Amino acid sequence: MIPPGSTIGLLGGGQLGRMFGIAARRMGYRVHTFEPSPDSPAGQISDREFTGAYTDASLIDEFVHSVDVVTFEFENIPAAVVDRISKEKPVHPRSEVLHICQNREREKTFLKKNGYPTALFEVVTNQTELDQAITRIGKPAVMKTADFGYDGKGQVKIRPGDTPNFALMARRAVVEQWIDYQCELSVVCARNESGQVLAFPVAENVHTRHILDYTIVPARLSKTIQSHAQQIAEEIASSLGVVGLIAVEFFLNKENELLVNELAPRPHNSGHYTFDACVTSQFEQQLRAVCGLPFGSTALLSPVVMVNLLGDLWTNGQPPSLLPILSRPSAKLHLYGKLEGRPGRKMGHYCVLQPTPEEALEQALDIKRALEH
Repeated sequence: MIPPGSTIGLLGGGQLGRMFGIAARRMGYRVHTFEPSPDSPAGQISDREFTGAYTDASLIDEFVHSVDVVTFEFENIPAAVVDRISKEKPVHPRSEVLHICQNREREKTFLKKNGYPTALFEVVTNQTELDQAITRIGKPAVMKTADFGYDGKGQVKIRPGDTPNFALMARRAVVEQWIDYQCELSVVCARNESGQVLAFPVAENVHTRHILDYTIVPARLSKTIQSHAQQIAEEIASSLGVVGLIAVEFFLNKENELLVNELAPRPHNSGHYTFDACVTSQFEQQLRAVCGLPFGSTALLSPVVMVNLLGDLWTNGQPPSLLPILSRPSAKLHLYGKLEGRPGRKMGHYCVLQPTPEEALEQALDIKRALEH
C-alpha cells in the first residue's frame, strides 16, 4: 500500500489530471505532474510541475525519482517512456494496457480475440485492401486512423455513393461497419492489483460534432442492459489486467445489442458526474486503485446530468457569463484553468443534480440554452 503522505506522479497535465490531483490532495497525497506545456490544468494544482518533452530522459528520471508511484490521465504517451519509468517505480496501468488502448487496430484486435461484441471491422493498409473491405462490410462505413484518434479526429464516414480514398489516412486504418444506434453508453470501471473490479453507474452520452455534449445518469435504459454493460466493462478490465481505471464506450444498436466502441485506460469525460453525484469519484477510485487502498462505494447519490463547456462559448479569451449555472442551487461548476478558449476545446463542465434524470436534463438544457444566447 502507498499511504497518504506519499507522492503520486502524474503523466499528462490536462483536466483529467487536474481532477485526479484535487482528489489526491484532498486525501493527503502530494502530486507531481509531468507535462510538455507549462501552467497546465493539472500543474496548477500540483505540488510540482515538470515541464518538458516525454523524450527528455534526464527530466523523466528526475520526475521518477521524486515520486512513489506513477499513473496517467492521457494515453498518447510513448509506451517506451512508460517502460523506462516502470524499471524504477510502479506504473499503473502497465505499459501493455497503454500499448493496446492507444491504437485502434490493437484495441479492436484485442476485443475480437477475447470475444467482446464489436461492429464488423477490417484493418487496411492500402487502397486495394480498403476497396475489398468496403465490399465485404458494405456502406455506410467509417474509416479511422489506427493511431491517435479522439473526439472524432482521424475519422471519415463512407456513405453510399462515396469513393473512399485511403490517402486520407496514415499508414494503417480500421474500416468499421456503420452502426445505426439507439444511443451511446459508457462505463468507467476500476480494478486493483488483487483483481477486485468495481464498475460505476452506466452513463448515457449525447455527442455533437463527435464531441461529448452531455451525459445522463442513470441511463434511461432497462436494468438488464445496464447490468450487462457493467459486466462487460468489468470483464474487459480483468482481461487487460488493468490496475487503475478503464472506460468502456458502447453503442446500443436497434436490436438492443451492446457493441464495444472504444476503450480508455484512464478517467473519462463521461465519468465527470462522479465528482458531484457519487459517494466516490472516478478520480478518487483511480487513486485508491494505484495506491492499493480499499475501493470506495460507487453508489449514485442523485440523478445527474453533466454538460461540457467548450471553447466555442469563449469570446476574445473571455468566458461567457456563468450566472446561468451559478444561479441554480443544484448546479455545480467546474472550470479547468485553461488559458485559451478554442472551438471544440473542453474548458470546463457543469453538473445538475435533481430527483430524477428527466428533471436534471430539463434544467441542464435550460442552462445550456442560456449560455449559448
